[in-house]
This record gives sequence, structure tokens and C-alpha cells, in this order.
Amino acid sequence: MLESEPLPALLIPVRGEVRPANPALQQWIDQVAPLATLLPANHAPLVAACQRQQRCIEDVEVSVGDRYLLWTYIPQPALQAVLVRGRDASESLRLQHEAMRASRLYRLIIENTTDLISRHTPDGRFLDASPAAWTLLGYWPEQLRGESMVELFHPQEREQLIERFQRALEQDGYLTLTYRIRHQAGHYLWFETASRAIRETYTGGVVEVISVSRDITARIQSEENNRRLQDELAHAARLATLGELASGIAHELNQPLAAILNYANASQRYLAALPQTGEGCNGEESDKVAQGLARIGEHAQHAAEVIRRLRGFLRKGQRRQQRVNPLPLARGAVGLCAWEAGQHQVEIVEQVDGSLPEVMVDPILLQQVLLNLLRNAIEANREQHPESPSRIELGLSTHDDRLHIRVTDQGPGVDEAARARLFTPFYTSKPEGLGLGLSMSQGIVEGFGGGLEALPADSGGLCLHCWLPVVSSD
Repeated sequence: MLESEPLPALLIPVRGEVRPANPALQQWIDQVAPLATLLPANHAPLVAACQRQQRCIEDVEVSVGDRYLLWTYIPQPALQAVLVRGRDASESLRLQHEAMRASRLYRLIIENTTDLISRHTPDGRFLDASPAAWTLLGYWPEQLRGESMVELFHPQEREQLIERFQRALEQDGYLTLTYRIRHQAGHYLWFETASRAIRETYTGGVVEVISVSRDITARIQSEENNRRLQDELAHAARLATLGELASGIAHELNQPLAAILNYANASQRYLAALPQTGEGCNGEESDKVAQGLARIGEHAQHAAEVIRRLRGFLRKGQRRQQRVNPLPLARGAVGLCAWEAGQHQVEIVEQVDGSLPEVMVDPILLQQVLLNLLRNAIEANREQHPESPSRIELGLSTHDDRLHIRVTDQGPGVDEAARARLFTPFYTSKPEGLGLGLSMSQGIVEGFGGGLEALPADSGGLCLHCWLPVVSSD
């Protein structure tokens, strides 16, 4: 039945001819198009099949311009004919075709998007998931159906996420979460998930949840690296400020220490000028006073020497290489960190192999390298032996025209993978560490034509081996 016609339009094949059974249909056909162009291209085989099989053939689609016609073939055994009924289904078929195109588009988007699109029950069980589940989580969609997404949450965040998820969906109907989720391989990824509740029309209860999730692990790591770099830069600025303050403090302390030393020396001279015999003189008490003044002078001299070394270490200036004996520099570095070593019951043992040749270096920079190596060793010993005495070996020897400096600790040691990254800038295993000491030290030593490497120690700790070219005696 044509939608524009009030009465059924029947076409009756008689002796191979097709003619309209309704004058109105003939008029419509004459106005629109010849009848042959309105019928299916395989009209004759359809008629033959309908007569032979004695069954209806329904909804044979024909496209004519912007119209869609549906033809139905009905066998009529008594008349030895086939009734063909046609109707204009343009509007319904057009909507159906658009729906199919939209369905194909949605399926294409879902199957190829990099985000995970999933459906869940209100308690978090997967109803369906897009193929991105395999790319992101290592699970096929079929593996996730019926499984609880809660089991994939990180244990430390699970209860909090469940509470926020349920409360937000019940109250607001939508929620965006950033959380950690377990990959099929066992490691955790950072996910950002936007969820929306689907409610029952009459009761308003949540019947289903639609979620779109994406992997933001790289973004989180980048943000964390940026925060860490900012913290380290701030730490470096504090160290620079501390260096300036230390230089000022050293300058301020030098004057009272010099005065103490002068008064102690003067007192010793006055005491020596006093008569040792006679009334009112006690030789034993005078000796004790002299000994006390001598000790005051020794300690003041030691303090002044420490401050002098500290100021020299903090002094800025261009790199100036010169011939130096490495042994006084090494002992000066030991003196700078002696207090820190004593606080943690760490003994620094020097092992010097005979007389040492001179090296061409900047003494301040080399001492900075030695101080970095010693302080790292002290930290390692403190970690491994927090409440007991330990030792560090500082070895200096000569071999193959090279000066070899080895700082060996009794710490926990470093595995091969960590040793490969030990000299990478900003890499550190200490929470408060800056990660610049060893990388900077390696750059300084290589600038002198030498090298710096990390080796496993026989004691189980770490050996930092530095070598420098020696200066020819000529």
C-alpha cells in the first residue's frame, strides 16, 4: 500500500504482463516514473520463485530518487497469479538508514578510541567495555564482564574511592576521579575516569554507570618530575644561601677566635715571666694554668684552621689548576667532615701507599670532590650501622702514572642497575638528597683528565674510585 494512496494497490501478473489493479495507482505511476523503474531489478525471478515456492516474499527494497519503496510478493494459486503490493516507506527507511549509519559511527568510535569506555552496575561490576581495555589494562572486554572494578583499585585507595564513587553518583549523578589501577601484568597505572549515572525513569534510582577512562601515568610522572625539580632547585638555592651565610659566619668567628688566641698567648707570656720561687708563688698551680692556656690556644688554633678551610672551600672564583700534593688535600677533606663522622661513630682510616706524586688540579675543586665522596660514605655507613661503630677506608696509591683515590664504605651497597645511574644528575636514593654531588664530582674529575666510577666493595658496601694523571717529575 503506497502511503500516498488511500486504497491498496495490487499488481497482477497475467501471462507475463504486469498491470496496476487500481486506476489511481496507474495515475501515480504515470506521474512519478515508468512502472519498470519502480519494480525490483529482479522482479521476474521473484515472481517465479513466489509461484514455485507458494510463499510470500516480503519487503523487497527499491530506491527511486529520494524515495524508498517496499514490495511484497503474495502467491495466488486460485488465480494462477502473484499479487505484488508496494508501499512508500521513504520516511521510515530513511530514519532506519540514518540510525544504522549512526550505529556504525558509534561502533567505529568505540572500537578505535584510545580511551576506555565501559558500563558498570551501581556496585561497580563491568557490564561491557570497549576494546581499549586490552591496550590500557591488558584485559579483553570479555574478561572484564562480570568482574568488579573495585578489585583493580590500589589497596591504599580502595575504601576511599568506593565511598566517593557511591556518594557522588547518588547525589550528583557524575564524578571525575584520579586514581591508581592495576594492570593485568601487576603494575599500577594512573587513570582519570569520568562517570555518569543512568537513572530509572520513575524511581530515579541508579541502574547503570557509564565511564570514560584514560591513562594519565605519563602526565602524573611529568608533574611529579617537575615538582621534584622545583624542590631540588629550591634546595640548591638554600644551599647557596647557606654557603653565603657560612662564609659570613666564618668571617665573624675569626675575630673572636683571633682575640682568644692572642689573650691565651699573652697570658702564657705573663705567666712565664712570673718568678717561680718565693712567697706567694705555687709552681704546681702555675703549671696547671699554663697547661690550660696552652689547650685554649690549641683549640682556638684548630677552630681557626677549620674556618679557614671552610672559607677556602666556599670561595668563588675561576678554576685555577696547579701542581699540588694530594695528601694534604685529602687530610683537609677528612678534617672538614670529621665532626659529622664522629657524630655517627664513623672512623675514617687513611691508607697511603708510600710517597705520592703531584697532580695538576684546582685544589679547591678536588677537595670538594673528596668531601662529597667522604660524606656519601658516612651516609651509607649511618644507614647500615645506625647505632654501632663503623669505618671508612680512604686509600691513596700510584699505579700506571695515575693517582688512585678510593673511598670504601661499609654501607648497604648498590646494585648494578643503580650503579649505572649513580652519576646521573638529580638521581638520588636519599629522600633529602639533591642528586648533584656525584654527577658534579665526576664532571670535575673528568675536567682534570681523570675519571670517577662506582664499584662493589669486598665488604658489601660501595667503593668510589677516582683516578688522576700524575705530573711528570721533569
